[in-house]
Amino acid sequence: MATAAQAAAVFLSFLSSSPSHHSAPSSVSLGATPVLPVSLRVAAAAGPRLSSPLRGRRISAVIAQLPTAHPEVSNGDKKIRWSSRAVRSFAMAELEARKMRYPTTGTEGLLMGILVEGTSGAAKLLRANGITLLKVREEAANVLGKSEMFYFSPMHPPLTKAAQQALDWAVNEKLKSGEDGEVTANHLLLGIWSDKESAGHKILASLGFDDEKAILLAKTVILCSMRR
Repeated sequence: MATAAQAAAVFLSFLSSSPSHHSAPSSVSLGATPVLPVSLRVAAAAGPRLSSPLRGRRISAVIAQLPTAHPEVSNGDKKIRWSSRAVRSFAMAELEARKMRYPTTGTEGLLMGILVEGTSGAAKLLRANGITLLKVREEAANVLGKSEMFYFSPMHPPLTKAAQQALDWAVNEKLKSGEDGEVTANHLLLGIWSDKESAGHKILASLGFDDEKAILLAKTVILCSMRR
């Protein structure tokens, strides 16, 4: 009969050799386990850490098109795509809407998604001006109210009209530039700010964001496109 020490050794050996022991969870648990679309899961995993031709192939696979009124972009007639940071921000926006127990993903969700993703120029500008995720959540509750305690959001809360318009605005601005490249989280934040009646704009304004800061961000977008 095996001793307790031998059994423990065998168990530890099994753990060290099991691939599932080291694998990270594929999604964040929010009551029911959310399953992101394949394109968004790939986008969340992809990032600047990859190098060489592998990174290029992976990023091109990530060009998971967000909902847009511009089919020519998703059809590849123009070399315009959403950046991986923008796609991750969108994925996080859906999760934030679920955390808030909202039935839809609005501009407030897109704003929270940008902050949760955290690495874009838009997120850095917001934090530099004292606009944090916790403050945005609090203001969202003030502007939209709190959801019912036992309400469960859809797995992928649909976009509100204002959120869809913010995405379309971001794509439009990139198309107007006449340049190839990416539609970034910076474009997305400016799209949120462009609609004064949206919840996202009202939240930003209440936290001190203004046209001056938006112009600064727009200049950053132009400089970044010139460097490409």
